[in-house]
Amino acid sequence: MMISGVAMLALCTLLGSVLGDLLGVALGVKANVGGVGIAMILLIATRLWLSRRGLLTLPLKLGVEFWGALYIPIVVAMAAQQNVLVAARSGPLVLIAGIVTVFVCFATVALMSRIGERGETMDEIEARARGELATSGNAA
Repeated sequence: MMISGVAMLALCTLLGSVLGDLLGVALGVKANVGGVGIAMILLIATRLWLSRRGLLTLPLKLGVEFWGALYIPIVVAMAAQQNVLVAARSGPLVLIAGIVTVFVCFATVALMSRIGERGETMDEIEARARGELATSGNAA
């Protein structure tokens, strides 16, 4: 069944690529527009559909997760590299827009962390959970 997971991943990737090419043609761009993203959405939708119907077996799930963990990040990195190369050749405005976007995101995260209330850190949550476990273990 692990082969079925790989087949499902491959089918979603091929379908995403075809739909990305069609979207590029519809937009008048000579490129695949969002094919990897479409493939990932199709993979998630397929897994949810199979899961809701009780058809997502453990080997099928493991096959998708294994190859998804290896394949999808590599394809995303390759697509990002191509986008950066095209953007760099397009002129300085694209690079300036990218740099400004990154700084705006950093500033937004910093602002949100200062405005929001202080919550528990993961270390505090885990320490509290260990304390509760130790307390309940002593009572028994």
